[in-house]
Amino acid sequence: MVAPLLRRGYTILAVCHVSQPKATIMEIIEDMHHAVRFIRHRAAEFGIDPHRLGVTGGSAGGHLSLMLATRGGPAVNPSSDPVERESSAVQAVAVFYPVTDLLNLGRSTENLGDGGPPKSFVRAFGPHSTNLALWNEIGRDTSPIYFIRSNLPPTLIYHGDADTLVPLEQSQRYRAEAVRQGANVELVVHPGGNHGWLTMLWDIRHFAQWFDQHLRP
Repeated sequence: MVAPLLRRGYTILAVCHVSQPKATIMEIIEDMHHAVRFIRHRAAEFGIDPHRLGVTGGSAGGHLSLMLATRGGPAVNPSSDPVERESSAVQAVAVFYPVTDLLNLGRSTENLGDGGPPKSFVRAFGPHSTNLALWNEIGRDTSPIYFIRSNLPPTLIYHGDADTLVPLEQSQRYRAEAVRQGANVELVVHPGGNHGWLTMLWDIRHFAQWFDQHLRP
């Protein structure tokens, strides 16, 4: 999958975050922030520029990437750990079919129509996710669309228009809000694409071009 990036000289670091069912989505997001801080702290060891970090992923990985894009930055409560004093911000993003708004699942097959969390992932959001009053807070905190800002890192999204798990409207609404705030978000719609398509490997080449445009000196 990452061969086009490797051929262009990028260093790829695959993050193996804590996972379900042992961890909640909130803990996974926090682990992703820690991963970026760890990478930035050891950038010299990895031979990379700590000021030019890109992130990519698909589906849940796309969601996590956008959480970094929208909420990455200095630690809220800096600790004595030098890793935790680093920023978790990223400088460019390229993703496939991300979830952007958990409070508005739209035509997703995961939407029970009750205003609650995705039906297959209720437990993934912790024991309070079935309490709709608390879910509104949990869902908002884990939805990138509510944290878009004008200085969002340049973001490229590929999404199929036949996706029933994460409908295209998730990315369309995200881009519309980004444009409203003056952020750089581009959306490429793959005709007939469901939640994945055979030619995704070719699309990675476009991801590489996006990173060339926004990460190269």
